[in-house]
Amino acid sequence: MSAGYIIANVTVTNPAQYEDYKKWSSEAMRVHGAEVLVRGGKVEVIEGDWTPDRLVILKFPSVAAAKAFDASPEYGKARSARQGAAVMRMIVVEGVG
Repeated sequence: MSAGYIIANVTVTNPAQYEDYKKWSSEAMRVHGAEVLVRGGKVEVIEGDWTPDRLVILKFPSVAAAKAFDASPEYGKARSARQGAAVMRMIVVEGVG
């Protein structure tokens, strides 16, 4: 079975409020067994013009598990907390491993 990865580029507009989102999203990640590979580390462009603000990469056992995380009540609570605090651009990708 192929792993599923959620890749998100987040533009934080209200850092204080975003802390609530981080708390609830961390709990949702724990409940759904996400492996956090990248969460807001330093980004350096080495080719092209893509300059993500805050990059997050999560690994799940499958694409179905990643989609279940996204649709879960736990992540829904985080999503509600993020309203007005950030702009989220998020994809799910089938991968290896």
